[in-house]
Amino acid sequence: MINQENKDIIKTYKKFLVAVVIITFLLSSFFGALFGFMAGNLGQGKFSLDFLKKKQNQIDQKSAGSAGNTINIPDEESAVTAAVEKASPAVVSIIVSKDIPKIQDFFSDPFGFDPFFNPFGSGQQQQPDNQGGTEKQEIGGGSGFIVSRDGLIVTNRHVVSDQEAEYTVMTNDEKRHSAKVMAIDPVSDVAILKIEAGGNLPILELADSGNLKIGQTVIAIGNSLGEFRNTVSKGIISGLKRNVIAGDGFGQAENLSEVIQTDAAINPGNSGGPLLNISGQVIGVNVAMAQGAENIGFALPINIVKKDIESVKTKGRIVQPYIGVRYIPVTAVIQKENNLPFDFGALVLRGQSITDFAVVPGSPADKAGIVENDIILEINGTKIDDTHQLSDQIAKFNVGDTISLKIWSKGQEKNVQVTLEERK
Repeated sequence: MINQENKDIIKTYKKFLVAVVIITFLLSSFFGALFGFMAGNLGQGKFSLDFLKKKQNQIDQKSAGSAGNTINIPDEESAVTAAVEKASPAVVSIIVSKDIPKIQDFFSDPFGFDPFFNPFGSGQQQQPDNQGGTEKQEIGGGSGFIVSRDGLIVTNRHVVSDQEAEYTVMTNDEKRHSAKVMAIDPVSDVAILKIEAGGNLPILELADSGNLKIGQTVIAIGNSLGEFRNTVSKGIISGLKRNVIAGDGFGQAENLSEVIQTDAAINPGNSGGPLLNISGQVIGVNVAMAQGAENIGFALPINIVKKDIESVKTKGRIVQPYIGVRYIPVTAVIQKENNLPFDFGALVLRGQSITDFAVVPGSPADKAGIVENDIILEINGTKIDDTHQLSDQIAKFNVGDTISLKIWSKGQEKNVQVTLEERK
């Protein structure tokens, strides 16, 4: 006899069997349709291993992208080597030669060590030749880079500052060419040379140095120590708009304004060589290094140099605007010693010689009524101070531009308009 409990079990079992039959039917239908679809597509060539691989690649790329966006990021090492290969053909070595008194050896190191590699100071010792006379010798070297197909070369002014020396350019193919100094910038440490080497020389592309970022990768190429041509060093931009005083070791010094600081190695002989971005474009001209420090070098922003290059290309010389005043920068010390109302600006002052006028007669400043002891405070709203020096601000303009100067004159401030003329 089946009791009520057994009846309930039988009823539940029947429901379970019905459910199993329904699920089995549905699964059979689904897999039957799926295999039919696959068989049909395989017969038509639409469903293949390539299809599966494509889907898998899409999944892999999506996963990699979401994991850190690492797809298609260029390898820095490959980018640097590509930039060097692109730029090196247009980088040159500049050899400085000069007639100097003859000398003769009276003791020679039998091992023939080069003094540069001999820290103990042994090597050849020399004394003047009693017979007199001179001979041409290489006395220095620097770097440069080609900016026009017909042979215009950018370098530093201090590389070619000796008017009695001769300059030879050695191109990347080791050919030597006599170089002519076409123009020297009286404000920036820039010079333009010219060689005659055909009309299809490799050139470097000039970037926009106004868009630089601290931490950006940079590459320096140059004739390090005047011995090692096309030496490559890599670093980053360590600072922007630096103002430094650079000396040449012979008592000569100049102010370098708004220069690029880099930790890429800048050695003697690198002067005038290019500082490149990772695309192989010039962002600066290597100009100086900090003595007694490691990995502190400086380069002139290429935007400062572009105007000089264009001026030489179109006019055969560097055309610089000027206003025609002699001045000293006003500092807190100058202010205190002379009881001035400002600790900034440019104080118009005569030089030591009687001919060193404070204001050049007939100059733009003279025509505008500027006189000795005036203080130029601003140019077009830019304050004249240690980071914005008068000569650097004037150099940003062109001959013929009219600028507004705020000056302090005879106890009061006033604005004057000055039309810039070409520096003679």
